[in-house]
Amino acid sequence: MGIDGGLETGLRRAVRGEVRFDATARALMTMDASNYRRVPLGVVAPRDTEDVAAVLEVCRAHEVPVVARGGGTSIAGQATGTGVVLDFTRHMNGLLELDPAGRTARVQPGLVLDRLQEAAAPHGLRFGPDPSTHGRCTLGGMIGNNSCGAHSVAWGTTADSVRELSVLTARGERLRPGRDWSGAPEGLRTLVEGELARLRTGFPDLPRRISGYALDALLPEHGADVARSFCGSEGTLGVLTEAVVDLVEAPAAHALAVLGYADESAAADAAAGLLPHGPLTVEGMAADLIRAPVGLPRGGAWLFVETGGASEGEARARAEAVVRAADVTDALVVTDPVAQRGLWRLREDASGTATRMPDGTEAWPGWEDCAVPPARLGAYLRDFRALLAAHGLRGAPYGHFGEGCVHVRIDFDLLTGAGVGRFRRFSEELADLVVSHGGSLSGEHGDGQARAELLPRMYGAETVALFERAKAVWDPDDLLNPGMLVRPARLDDNLRFAVLPRRPVDVAFGYPHDGGDFRAAVRRCVGVAKCRTETGGGSAVMCPSFRVTGEEEHSTRGRARLLHEMLAGEVITDGWRSTEVRDALDLCLSCKGCRSDCPVGVDMATYKAEFLHHHYAGRRRPAAHYSLGSLPVWLRWVARTRTARLLNALASIGPLARLGKRAGGIAGEREIPRLAAETFTRWWRARRPAPEGVGSGRSVVLWPDTFTEHLSPSVGRAAVRVLEAAGLRVLLPPTLLPGGRPVGDGASRAPTALLRARRAQVCCGLTYLSTGRLDRAREVLRRTLDLMEPVLEAGVPVVVLEPSCAAALRADLPELLPDDPRAARLAAAVHTFAETLRRHAPHWTPPAVERPVAGQTHCHQHAVLGDTADRELRESAALTGTLSGGCCGLAGNFGFEKGHFEISRACAEDQLLPSVHAAPGDAAILADGYSCRTQLEQLSGVRARHLAEVLAEQLDREEPE
Repeated sequence: MGIDGGLETGLRRAVRGEVRFDATARALMTMDASNYRRVPLGVVAPRDTEDVAAVLEVCRAHEVPVVARGGGTSIAGQATGTGVVLDFTRHMNGLLELDPAGRTARVQPGLVLDRLQEAAAPHGLRFGPDPSTHGRCTLGGMIGNNSCGAHSVAWGTTADSVRELSVLTARGERLRPGRDWSGAPEGLRTLVEGELARLRTGFPDLPRRISGYALDALLPEHGADVARSFCGSEGTLGVLTEAVVDLVEAPAAHALAVLGYADESAAADAAAGLLPHGPLTVEGMAADLIRAPVGLPRGGAWLFVETGGASEGEARARAEAVVRAADVTDALVVTDPVAQRGLWRLREDASGTATRMPDGTEAWPGWEDCAVPPARLGAYLRDFRALLAAHGLRGAPYGHFGEGCVHVRIDFDLLTGAGVGRFRRFSEELADLVVSHGGSLSGEHGDGQARAELLPRMYGAETVALFERAKAVWDPDDLLNPGMLVRPARLDDNLRFAVLPRRPVDVAFGYPHDGGDFRAAVRRCVGVAKCRTETGGGSAVMCPSFRVTGEEEHSTRGRARLLHEMLAGEVITDGWRSTEVRDALDLCLSCKGCRSDCPVGVDMATYKAEFLHHHYAGRRRPAAHYSLGSLPVWLRWVARTRTARLLNALASIGPLARLGKRAGGIAGEREIPRLAAETFTRWWRARRPAPEGVGSGRSVVLWPDTFTEHLSPSVGRAAVRVLEAAGLRVLLPPTLLPGGRPVGDGASRAPTALLRARRAQVCCGLTYLSTGRLDRAREVLRRTLDLMEPVLEAGVPVVVLEPSCAAALRADLPELLPDDPRAARLAAAVHTFAETLRRHAPHWTPPAVERPVAGQTHCHQHAVLGDTADRELRESAALTGTLSGGCCGLAGNFGFEKGHFEISRACAEDQLLPSVHAAPGDAAILADGYSCRTQLEQLSGVRARHLAEVLAEQLDREEPE
């Protein structure tokens, strides 16, 4: 048996937690949020300290390295390794004790920071450091990197908040590092006392010095603090199993002063001068990072300065004092919490949005967080910009200006030998520049592989040799995260892009935002892991399946990692036929939430459709791909044969329903929806023409999507009622496809055309897209474009009532048919119901419903269409309140497929069902999507309605008899 097999067997015998050596587990851990990639032998999710000790014992016997990993958001590569990865997020993620009186908490390493903040908040407390990844970074990772965050101006780094640690060394020794040499391994004190002069003079004095080992914390004048010295050691000295951390008092109120400056240098020059005012944060951003500076004061760069107080008035007064002290182009002070969160979101998403230049060019970490003395930041940034220009590179600096720490993503070419060579030369010169300004190569995220090779330029060879001796005291066998900090790998080795195919792969979608290159689309995921947030909240959608399962493979990042490894072909070896990728994508709801919520715009729904298209090419598909994927065909057949009532009756017979669901791959727990006895278009033809004088204004074409046509025609009837009341003339799309060109609308009966025409119906192709039947989707969409040509030529707006269909037409259509100019024209013509009223009936006043609302904004509307017009329409109709975010969990065919019911229900229980259950008795339950309405009805017996139905009902009430 080889080392892998013996190692795996030994771990399985010794460990109670999960031990995984399969391709999926290994592929998920090859990368963090850095430029680097290493393939581990296996992954262990320990249940407790005893499990950790067992892992270390087995790995020591096999001479296999161990890497401790938290949320995997490290940007320097230190959360990757070639041995066994310890995943603490699975089990060792608890808040063990909270002591409000003593203002401390005892935590396990896998605890996500936000969970600690939520527990501390009711006591008026918080953990001081708060990286922008606070929704998924773990306390263990924060201690390993000595993380900081925006509030370090007030509360320091993680090391400033650590009181005592519980640590296992690689040789199994259990230590409790603290002050006064508490928990020091044998030999550490002797080492330090022999190097006091070097430790007193060899470390830059600045607030954000994270690089190297913090051996100066062991000086007697610093309290010989072993716990503090351990912080920032990147898992190379010992494995953390518990920590006692300090909490701070949270201000009762906050205000945010946003200060506008001419450019980033002016903002950087001003930042240090604001520190005497006692701000909580002083964050800086330049205009080249903000795509749409909505709500920001005038300027080319901004400082975000947060102040606190016992009351809103006190916080505002302090913010206004900051404004008066600042020499600014423009400024504003914000006290509304919602508005503050919106502004902060610009800053928190920067680590993702910075990965794309305005022209779409990719940008990468590597020099993500250098720090210099705050007073030198302006001068440093001017030199930094000059160095970028000298190397022909671009980047958008931002970060913690109050502490001289700058984040930046740079458009390195890491795909070619020449580009990698320039990356190395630039890195060496930038290291020298940082040192010349008295700075630290890392000011927040640690050195990892990205900067450890350059530490001699900062500290000198003798101090780096001292680091190596300290590492040997703690870990004499070099078992823990080798290659980090001491004896490091080269900064241009192990680059994650090196394993990708050199030539583009053949794909079906156009990927217009990635130059048509699927490799570039997959590279979009840089690992910041916003998709790993455990709770939704607000309007967030991404990532519903991860929030249910908590499994990395069900996050957007995890799926992107598997696709990356599929293209690499090293861990996942069967390409598009991969069962690992298929199984991970199986629980992707295609909600498209990542398209908008992911800071870098990963579109996993499209990637899933692409994968399924290739995976099942020439092979038999799951039954649901035929039964649900061909839904438009089956329902049109039912309409033509007028058998809806018969099928409804048969579906009500239990044995027959069970047989039909089993044959169609439909979940047995699901009820088969009832079909409408009269389709929407049949009603339309019967009521033509419209009542005299109605709809005499601009024409609009109402799209008869499959759901409106066959399953909920009441929505279509209501929309016609409202649109005509608003003065619009409603038409249906053409239904005749002659040899020449389409004619008429849904009621056309031109005799000459009928002689040579064939009947056809428009379709967005949604069901074919969601099941990856992309060849069929193209056929359907090309036919649709043929039918819609006269509508496009006439420039008539197209109203689509079903959000998922509107999203398919607006986003998927032009990406699947990028070479057909009609696709982009139809996409541009598509309007939602609310958008149509706002744009084409702007002077119409809707009826005053005067009721509260509850329900859900459709996930595709959130991700692709936007809901501004809907919110405005609800407000003008006196419909008060907000709709929940998230995904209903039914998501078209997903929730109906066999094996998905429990996940589907759990997704609904995340946000949708709680919001509806908490609604007042007179609330109007709104859900524009057919799936959302069906999910509510089947899981809770609540009947939700489309906004058009609510408005039409009110119009009928107000109509004089």
